Amino acid sequence: MVEKYSEDSIKTLEWQEHIRQRPGMYIGKLGNGENQDDGIYVLLKEVLDNSIDEYMMGFGKEIIVEMGDEFIRVRDYGRGIPLGKVKDVASKMNTGAKYDSSVFKKSVGLNGVGIKAVNALSSKFIVTAYRENEKKAVEFEKGILTLDSKVEKTDEKNGTEIKFIPDELLFEGYRFRKRYVEEMLKTYAYLNSGLKIRYNNELIHSKDGLIDLLNDKISTDIIYPIIHLKDDDFEVAITHGLQYGEEYYSFVNGQYTIQGGNHLQAFKEAYVKIIRDFYKKDLNFADIRSSIIAAISIKIENPIFESQTKTKLGSKEMTPDGVSIRNYIVDFLSKNLDNYLHKHEETANAIYRKIQDAEKERKAISSIQKVAKLRAKKVSLHNKKLRDCDVHYNSNKENKDDSTIFITEGDSASGSITKSRDVNTQAVFSLRGKPLNTFGLTKKVIYENEEFNLLQAALNIEEGIENLRYNNVVIATDADVDGMHIRLLLITFFLNFFPDLIKQGHLHVLQTPLFRVRNKQKTIYCYSDQEKDAAIAELGKNPEITRFKGLGEISPDEFKHFINKTIRLETVTITKDDGVNNLLSFYMGKNTPERQNFIIDNLRVEEEYE
Repeated sequence: MVEKYSEDSIKTLEWQEHIRQRPGMYIGKLGNGENQDDGIYVLLKEVLDNSIDEYMMGFGKEIIVEMGDEFIRVRDYGRGIPLGKVKDVASKMNTGAKYDSSVFKKSVGLNGVGIKAVNALSSKFIVTAYRENEKKAVEFEKGILTLDSKVEKTDEKNGTEIKFIPDELLFEGYRFRKRYVEEMLKTYAYLNSGLKIRYNNELIHSKDGLIDLLNDKISTDIIYPIIHLKDDDFEVAITHGLQYGEEYYSFVNGQYTIQGGNHLQAFKEAYVKIIRDFYKKDLNFADIRSSIIAAISIKIENPIFESQTKTKLGSKEMTPDGVSIRNYIVDFLSKNLDNYLHKHEETANAIYRKIQDAEKERKAISSIQKVAKLRAKKVSLHNKKLRDCDVHYNSNKENKDDSTIFITEGDSASGSITKSRDVNTQAVFSLRGKPLNTFGLTKKVIYENEEFNLLQAALNIEEGIENLRYNNVVIATDADVDGMHIRLLLITFFLNFFPDLIKQGHLHVLQTPLFRVRNKQKTIYCYSDQEKDAAIAELGKNPEITRFKGLGEISPDEFKHFINKTIRLETVTITKDDGVNNLLSFYMGKNTPERQNFIIDNLRVEEEYE
């Protein structure tokens, strides 16, 4: 029976109700803090952005960030919110000072929305403003005003303090991961040389800006010292490593635009142009940019982002002087990079040698590449390896951001996921047996090995990850020895040839339950022995316990629980401290006796579960 559509069907939500019902519009996904793009980190970022904007305007040289058992506290020493507007700034949509470019120039906060989202999505939210020896505090619970204090006298320095507790009803079981918070704070410091951030009494600051950022991010050897160029509104750091692919970190007004945008595309085009002009040769763009590692930061007034989460800059941005961003960056590099290369002959020679090496490898694989592409196209047409999703055939941008491909091994596992998946956003690629160990091999192997050639074609990354078909690439293997081995072989493949796919947070490992504990009233899926023990305690005497040995053993009806909105993904990450080259060399290299001795020395005998 269809419900009657009448005036009573039309509802108007309060601002906090809309945010709580549609959080994805404001902070992207919710999550529990396991992944770097989970919503709790966006909440922290929205608070910090306002403090950073104060610093960029020349007010306040220090920001304090404290994470205790109850509150997250952010205190800056900027101008402080005008006391008569503290409540409005925290609870009225489209309210803020960022609309006045004379008060906030080149800020990242633009729409008067961010802090309201933090308020609505927090079980407790307290904002206190300090101005000229007076202060005012306002408190909320889930966006509902609970206390509007009077103005009081104070000896505190000017600035703003915000305390909040993310609502555990929305961010179920959340926990802030220290490494993600530290990475966020370090990035703020790199982009704002001279700023001091005190995180739980640890001082985070940067002297050399984007040089420090690249030194922190680079996980490979570099072939020449980092080139560092800057003016008031644009900063760039460039080098080349030994890795495949291209690695970029782009920022607008301090916002990390992980999906790039107009400014990053302009840099790529400008860099190719300047290099061609400098060497006076029509060099291939892919050879020029092969193995590049670069960070760019631009400051502009009123930037237009493609979403509230500000991960991609709009396509028609102009500088305050009315010059297109592309022309601005081309002019900057034409003058500064060209001058640098003329003054640093060793760097110029190293860049040219790198381009020549990339050209030689590209030509060496060009013949087999053509055959491999035809083979991949033929297999794809017959749908033998890839069960694609529908998202690529409609214009739903939000769904494209959620698009996922599961890489599975074997017919039973791929069959379970295929029958359980959301056909609109989730695709499945089926491997045949264990993939090749690619450590120490050249990119030629991708096209010679059918499995990796087809996987590359399915992901659409032959020319790099700019055209990656799926936002999330998920390795879905059994939680046994063979499954772990396949997982390592796939991670080795991506680390070797597409490290930027990992560094941009696209590669994940699917977590599936090890146990099912149930009685007649309730079923609990457990991902560890600890969760299993807790489930047994909860359900009482003699519950039925099932141990899942492989993905194929999980029925499609059950599998739906593990790949829907509550999906558990472990993001594959790499940092400079990981020592990736040494790690791969030891675990995936040809040092069998050494590795064998390591396994024997570290073997653990575990008690069997009875």
